[in-house]
Amino acid sequence: LKATSLICVSDRLSPAAAMSVMRWAASSSALLGRRCFAGAASKQIMTVSPNAAERLHSLMSSRNDPDTIAVRVGLRTRGCNGMSYTMEYTDKVNKFDEVVQAENGIKVVIDSKAVMFLLGTEMDFVSNEVGTEFVFNNPNKKSECGCGQSFNT
Repeated sequence: LKATSLICVSDRLSPAAAMSVMRWAASSSALLGRRCFAGAASKQIMTVSPNAAERLHSLMSSRNDPDTIAVRVGLRTRGCNGMSYTMEYTDKVNKFDEVVQAENGIKVVIDSKAVMFLLGTEMDFVSNEVGTEFVFNNPNKKSECGCGQSFNT
């Protein structure tokens, strides 16, 4: 067994949430204990595309707030289909939050309550003739509303 990182699932997670993490980690990991896995250090909860990293860097640079350390991504219950993504500047990382490092040094903090729903998600930034927006390519999404602003898992 050649382990480069250790992922331990908190006992505070519901059994269903813990199973989601275990299935995700088991795809490239070896079981070490009841709820701990060793896997490649590069495996992150969420990835940030180069376009999203560039846009986040631009937004963070123009903010000029020395207390802001990252952008926090979370979920809230709203919309016609259950959940929608939230993004806000943050000055701290809470106890069970996950931190994703983008390629240009920008940090994205994933709210601990959203981790189970964002496993394997790619954060992207797209521009088209209608506008520009951050897009979350989430493999856990089962359906979304017609406008694309809310989804369920």
